[in-house]
Amino acid sequence: MATMVKLRAYQGPALFSYGFRPFFLLGSIYAGLAILLWLPVFMGELSLVSAFIPRDWHIHEMLYGFLPAVITGFLFTAIPNWTGRLPLRGRPLMFLVALWAAGRVCITFSAYTGWLAAMLVDTSFLLLVAAAAAREIIAGRKWNNLSIVVLILVLLGGNVAFHLEAHFSGAADFSIRVGIAVVVLLISLIGGRIIPSFTRNWLVRENPGRLPVPFARFDMLSVAVGAIALACWIVSAATVWTGCALALAGALHLIRLGRWAGYRTGRERLLLVLHVGYAFVPVGFLLNAGSAFGVAPVGAGVHAWMVGAAGVMTLAVMTRASLGHTGQQLKASVVTQAIYGSIIVAAVARICAVLEPVHSVLLLHVAAFGWAAAFLGFALSYGPILVGFDKDVAQRPVAA
Repeated sequence: MATMVKLRAYQGPALFSYGFRPFFLLGSIYAGLAILLWLPVFMGELSLVSAFIPRDWHIHEMLYGFLPAVITGFLFTAIPNWTGRLPLRGRPLMFLVALWAAGRVCITFSAYTGWLAAMLVDTSFLLLVAAAAAREIIAGRKWNNLSIVVLILVLLGGNVAFHLEAHFSGAADFSIRVGIAVVVLLISLIGGRIIPSFTRNWLVRENPGRLPVPFARFDMLSVAVGAIALACWIVSAATVWTGCALALAGALHLIRLGRWAGYRTGRERLLLVLHVGYAFVPVGFLLNAGSAFGVAPVGAGVHAWMVGAAGVMTLAVMTRASLGHTGQQLKASVVTQAIYGSIIVAAVARICAVLEPVHSVLLLHVAAFGWAAAFLGFALSYGPILVGFDKDVAQRPVAA
């Protein structure tokens, strides 16, 4: 009761009443604009003033810029549900948002700010996010959720390594694979928690019949094998043993996805898109296995993970959480379905751009504009409810 009173007592700006509001909104805007900026840079029509080479700027800002914003928005909204404690809000949340934004500016203009200053500003964001998350989880005695904090710390380590690699070696390599591996594991862990749960709840209510298989040893095995395969991939991406590990992980995650009865959710697009997004996880494993065996071009699997799994899953989670936490009906509107369609087209086009180099220029444009349409479309359509204030929002937890 005391917690509920404190939630109602918040009188600050609505945008900073919950972590999902600013980070989902600003993260989606940045994701769309950064890709629209990257396309002319990639085509040689525009130059950057970053200390990073153009390729590294693009990868860093997607992997260590945009995605941490969405991850933070999710965590700072889910953790209060896990622990029963108050969410981070008001001035502390404003400070973190400002720090994240400062990191984006410092990275983009690091030719002026210097690489070290850019690194210190940029990496301090994930450090504070990990510290805040750990404090709340420990205070709430939800020890099983500390694995998420560990992954955030590994992501932080990868970010630091990215800056060091880029400065001292001229280009990042190892740290890119570290960051991608953490993102895939986060999707495996969080997706494995929310997808079958949301699916079960809807099926019981709307479409009785076969239900998702509850979390069991097979899920633990799938995640563990995936983690081992990713570790092998980080160390050496092109060996036969790495290929075998990636192929096994892909098969296990494909079976895992099949156990969640996703084919029965066709009427509910908010659910179906979660299953589609997760499908890019095994696809990424299998394509990277093909690259290790020399039968698939390098890069197809990475884009399956980053544009497919990360892109689709972030939009799926952002739309659902934004609707649920602002008291809206959990239904995918025509605009929301168009957003889902745009990001899926972007993912398929980006993978095909690697697989079909003859048509790569056209496919890259399709992927870039599909990505931008999806994320800027989210910002435009969901921005009003993220910025607006709903008196019920503080009391509307969404299971996570």
